[in-house]
Formats: sequence, C-alpha cells, structure tokens
Amino acid sequence: MVALEIAARHYGFPGPITEQAREVALPPKSGFLLYAGMALTMVVLTWRERRIALCTAIGIDAVYLLVRWSVGADLTEGHPFGTGALWVILGCAVIAVTRRTGRERALLLKGVGLGLLLVAGRKAGDTWLLITSATRPAVYDQYVATADHALGNPSWVVGRIVRATGPAGDFFLNSVYTQLAVAAVAVAMYQLRNVAAERAFPHHHLVRTFLVIGLLGPAVYMIFPVVGPIFAYGTDGGHWAVANLWPDTPSPLGAPHPIPFDEITPRNCMPSLHTAWATAIFIHSRRGPRLLRFAGAFWLVATLTATLGFGLHYGVDLVAGGVFAVTVEAALRAFDHGWDLSGVRLVAHGAAVFTALLLSYRYLPREMAGHPWVAGPLLLLALASVIHAYVRTTALWEPRAAPAQPLGPVPQVELV
Repeated sequence: MVALEIAARHYGFPGPITEQAREVALPPKSGFLLYAGMALTMVVLTWRERRIALCTAIGIDAVYLLVRWSVGADLTEGHPFGTGALWVILGCAVIAVTRRTGRERALLLKGVGLGLLLVAGRKAGDTWLLITSATRPAVYDQYVATADHALGNPSWVVGRIVRATGPAGDFFLNSVYTQLAVAAVAVAMYQLRNVAAERAFPHHHLVRTFLVIGLLGPAVYMIFPVVGPIFAYGTDGGHWAVANLWPDTPSPLGAPHPIPFDEITPRNCMPSLHTAWATAIFIHSRRGPRLLRFAGAFWLVATLTATLGFGLHYGVDLVAGGVFAVTVEAALRAFDHGWDLSGVRLVAHGAAVFTALLLSYRYLPREMAGHPWVAGPLLLLALASVIHAYVRTTALWEPRAAPAQPLGPVPQVELV
C-alpha cells in the first residue's frame, strides 16, 4: 500500500492510503463496500454487539447526511452513506487496543483487518488502473481481438444480444457487474458464520482468494495491456479507436500490432479479474446450502454475460481469467494442505497453462484466427484441464471418515 501510494504520487494522483483516509471525513466513494467491510468485521462480534454496531453506523450516517444538508453541501458528491460503517470499523480497532487483551484482542483486530482489507483492496485496485493508463501508452487489443476469432468473437455476439434486451437487460447486468463485492461478502459471511462462537477464523475462506487475485492480477495488466472492444473497436474509444465496429462488425483480420491509446482508460482486460472473482465465488459457494450454490452459479453466468455484453472483455480474456482464478485458489489450498508433490504439480499445471495462453495471444493470434476449429477447442480444453486437475487433486485432500470397526462377539450373559 505504501509503495502504491508513492507510485501514485509520482504520477500525480492520490494513492490508496490517501483515498481511504479521505473517506473518514469526506463523502465516501465506496458506499456499499464500506458496509460490506463492516459486515466482515462483525463476524467476530456477538449478536448484541452486532446490533449496536449496525445502529451506530446508521445513526452516524444519518447525522452526517443531515449536517451536509444543513450547510448546503452537494449531496450528489460521493455516496450518502458509508462513513458510519468506516467509523464503526475504526471504533472496533480502538476498543480492541484499549478494552481487550490476549486472544480476544487478536480476534477483534483480525475482524477489523478483514473489513479494512476489503476496502483497501478496492482502493489499491483503482490505483493500479490509473498506473496502467499512465505507464502503458500502447495496448495489445489487436492481438487479443485477432485471437478471439478462434472462439467466434463472443463479445460481439453477446453484445448484440444484450443490446436487444434494451434498458432492462442493461440495468440488470450492470447491477450484477458492479456489486460483485457484495456477492463475495454474502459467501464469506456464510463461511465465517461460526467465528463468533468458535472464537477463531477458518483456515481458508473466500476473502483470502479475493485479495490474492486483486494483488497479482494488476501485474499481468502491466505485461499485457488491453482496454477492451468497447474502447478499441467501439464508440467509447473516441478517435483512439481502430474503427467503430463493436458489436455489429467483427474485428478485421490482418497483421496485429500495438496501437497507441489515451492516458485515461485502464488497461485492465487481460486477464478478466471480474471473471476470476466470479469464479472464486462459484468455487466457494459449492459447499453452502442450495440457495447459496444457486446464487454462486447465477453470479458467475451473469458476470460472464455482462463482461462480454458490455464490450469490456474479449472471450479469450475470460478463458485466461478462469485459469488464473483456479490457479490462485489451488495455490492457497495447497498452502493450507501443506506443499506436497500433488500441490506443486497442480499449481505448476495452472501457471503453465496461463503462461501458454498469454504467449499464444501475443505471438500466435493470426494462426489461431486462421484455424478456429483447432484453436478454439484447444483453448477450452486448456481451461477444462486446469479445472479437472483442481477438482481431482483437492478431492484427494479432503479428510475421509475412518470406516467403522466391526464389533467383536457379544458375550452371552446368563441370567439367574
């Protein structure tokens, strides 16, 4: 976070620490995310403490909104709520230091850290996006768009379908796409539901996977900058766009090369982290009740549809995002299990496939587009191989119940 703050200052914009500190007093940009972070913090509290925390946060937001209205402040700036949630999280940290000791202090501080990390991860991600646009003047969209012909240009196809649904479909998918963190918190809350009773966190949960995906993903953005079809081939790119083709006309085949682009649009397509996060939600929802499993599957399908239908990603971005998510999840599971040959082999398999995908998109896009009936199935098989290896290996790591031992002969008791 400190390194990102310094880098952001170097390029002339505030970093994640500054942005987070501003929300203590100024209208927050996070809104729902701050309340989601507070919900994660409250997993360590009792039900009585949770009610007090929630009422306090709502009361602070109500007073804060009233003060802003009374002084004539612009109520449309930032979110009207969220400050109260942040104050409650910070208040829990103060209580942990001043009123708790030993294991109870550590547990409450872990809850505070969990809530703040969710928000800090979002701030760090926003800073990374600004850095990619400031440091990568050329983008590789022509390479990715050419490789996407191997999958039949799914962004163009889904884009036309979403446009046909009209404003209703657009609003629905946008709501799903922008509130991905809320879905993650719902799954995480289920996984952490027993923390208050057991006074301990489980070894592995969704928030860990979310944070690691957000930590590693932007590094790939710096290596493979891509802005997406709506910008490179659509109206949102303005005069920087190659042509106004999306979603009606597929991108033309030719000799792909890096194209210059503006210093504002984030280069955040390769891999699709929304796909990666939605995949993580799907994986972690598998052990929940039926409603949670249904919600996890729904959020994955809706997120994939939104990323393609809004022209924010190419199809090959989604394949890379899925491989990336499963590999990160495999690494975290292997770390908890204890690194052995099966764990090393699983993570190495995912990393090798992910690297091969990036290299093929960069150096073999014309060959992929020229042989779609070969390259397309190979891409899907590569993704399927990583998923199959993950499912098979992690199933072997699951603890198995010991078989019941047969009872010996029952002694005969003679009644007198």
